[in-house]
Amino acid sequence: MSDAAQPTAAEVRAAAEAVKTALDRHLAAVERRSGEDDPDVYEAFNELAAAAEAYDELLYDRYDEVTPFEIPGAEDTLPPYQGPAEPNALSVLIRRDYAVAEPQRLLAQAARVEAADDDATSESDRLAGTVPGALGLLFGEFEPDEIASRHKEFGLEEGDSTLWVTAADEPAEPGEWLESPFDQPDSPRVVCRFDVSAVFDDETDDDLDDDLDAAASRVGGARRSRDAHTGIDGDLDADLDSDLDTDLDFDPDEGDEVDDVDEADDVDDVDDVEVVERGKGVGGA
Repeated sequence: MSDAAQPTAAEVRAAAEAVKTALDRHLAAVERRSGEDDPDVYEAFNELAAAAEAYDELLYDRYDEVTPFEIPGAEDTLPPYQGPAEPNALSVLIRRDYAVAEPQRLLAQAARVEAADDDATSESDRLAGTVPGALGLLFGEFEPDEIASRHKEFGLEEGDSTLWVTAADEPAEPGEWLESPFDQPDSPRVVCRFDVSAVFDDETDDDLDDDLDAAASRVGGARRSRDAHTGIDGDLDADLDSDLDTDLDFDPDEGDEVDDVDEADDVDDVDDVEVVERGKGVGGA
């Protein structure tokens, strides 16, 4: 950012004071809240989030510094539920996004559906030759849940999806909302929502990578500590192995001399000789 566009020190100070004021308001709202989902607490929370975000941006633009905390914005959370305590009706709002990853597979599947339709006999009735027509055929033939579970068979790739459940005082009249079915729902009446997105998988993978890196660091530190405790390094281990291997190469004549001394020695006695020879090798290193 250029110097001309940088905020002044006074603007940064004013933003900091705004955060302090928002903190006081939020604490006051919490202290006098009437229940778990008090709307005043929710409003004060959003004001605090906005003030903190503004201060963080100004602080960075002016001093290239950031705050040590992160507060989610209002768009990241649902407001407290303010619908009927005992709703008589509900609406389930579902959105599923797909990418047409394999158009030829999509067209082939639609052609199979169309071939089984005895009514589509003329060329003018054929819809499977275009992607929009193929989509119309498939979604007309299969339930959305079946397409979701078999999307790869239809040449589709899943994107984000979400499901919202909203409460209503009374059921809607037949055809009441068909002209505008996708109006923004009344957020305070949302009972629950469930989101599916690849962004959540990326966050999980990042956390897993961090955990693996930390575990690897702990294992490496433990190995280094163990080596330091024993006082044996890799070079010394190699020297010892070399000495032991050299001393285990017995001269056949030496073996005969041992047999001449005591022909009654058994295999265990030979093992004892090997132990002595190992000791000599280490001592002579």
